[in-house]
Amino acid sequence: MSNTVVVTGAAGFIGRWVVKELLDCGYTVRGLDDLSNGSRRNVAAFDSDPAFELTVGDVRDPDIVDSLFDDRVEACFHLAAEIDVQESLDDPQSHFETNVVGTQTVLEACRRTDTRLGLVGTCMVYDMVDSGSGIDETHPVKPASPYAGSKLAAEDLAESYYHGYDLPVVILRPFNTYGPFQKTGMAGGVVSIFTSRDLDGEPLKIFGDGTQSRDLLYATDCARFIVKGTFCEEATGEVLNAGTGSDISINDLAELVATGDTEITHVEHHHPQSEVQTLRCDPSKAESMLDWEPDVSLEDGIDRLRTRLREEAAE
Repeated sequence: MSNTVVVTGAAGFIGRWVVKELLDCGYTVRGLDDLSNGSRRNVAAFDSDPAFELTVGDVRDPDIVDSLFDDRVEACFHLAAEIDVQESLDDPQSHFETNVVGTQTVLEACRRTDTRLGLVGTCMVYDMVDSGSGIDETHPVKPASPYAGSKLAAEDLAESYYHGYDLPVVILRPFNTYGPFQKTGMAGGVVSIFTSRDLDGEPLKIFGDGTQSRDLLYATDCARFIVKGTFCEEATGEVLNAGTGSDISINDLAELVATGDTEITHVEHHHPQSEVQTLRCDPSKAESMLDWEPDVSLEDGIDRLRTRLREEAAE
C-alpha cells in the first residue's frame, strides 16, 4: 500500500494544517479545493514539495473527485465544506449543495475504491443545552442553522455507507479551532478576529453580552486529531470529539487578547437565534481511543497566531 492520501478542502484553514501534518508524517497528498473559501497562499509553503499536489476543482464534480482516487490511495480526509452560519441562513441551498451533495460525491469515490474516510464534522450539530461537564459523543444533536443541518446530514450519509457498504468511516467533530491561516474577517474565528483587530489597534467587538463561552482548540492539535482519528482502526464507525475540555467566555478571551489601549466594546448580535451559550468539549473518548490530547495552551496559541499575523503584515 502506498502512502498516498486525498484531502478535500486542502487549501482551507484546517485543511492546510492537515496537509502539513500528513506531509510531516511522510504521506503523498493529493489536495482538492475550489478556492472559494481556501487560498493558494495557505498552501504556498508546500509548493516545492513533490509529495503535494493541489487540484483546483469542485467537490461536487464526480469526474474531478474520481480522478484523485486509485488503488494507491490509503485514506481520504474530507474537509471541503461551506462553513458560515450566517451565510447558511441567508443561502441554505449553497450549504446543502457543497456539504451534502459534495459529501455524497466523495463517498461514492471512496466506495468505488474501498478507501478509508475521515469525515470532518462540527460541534455545531449538538443540542446546546447546558452540558454540565462537557459535550461528549452521546450528547443529543439539534442543528440550529442550515450549516449545522447540512453537516449533520453529511455525517448521516457517511454513517449509512459504513453500515450499508461496510465502508471504513470515522466521523470527527473538532470544537472551535483557531490559529494561523484562519480568516480574520467576519467569517473567521473569534480568536483570529480579535488578534487581528488588536494588532491593528481596532476595538474588539463582542456580539451580545460576551458571557457565551467556547472550547478553543489550536490548529496543529486539531490536525493531529484528524489524522490520528482517520487512521485509527478502532475508531471505524465511531464519532469522536476533539477539544481541550475547558471553555473561556468571550469577555475573558477579549481581555486575554487585548494589549495596550485596545478597546473592548459590545455590539448587537447579528444572528442571536443561532448563538450558542456554552461550548465545552468532553474529549475523553479521543484521549483514550487515539492516545491524543491537546499540546498547545490558549496563551501559547494566541502568541503563535500573533507572530504569524505580524509576519503576514510585513510580507
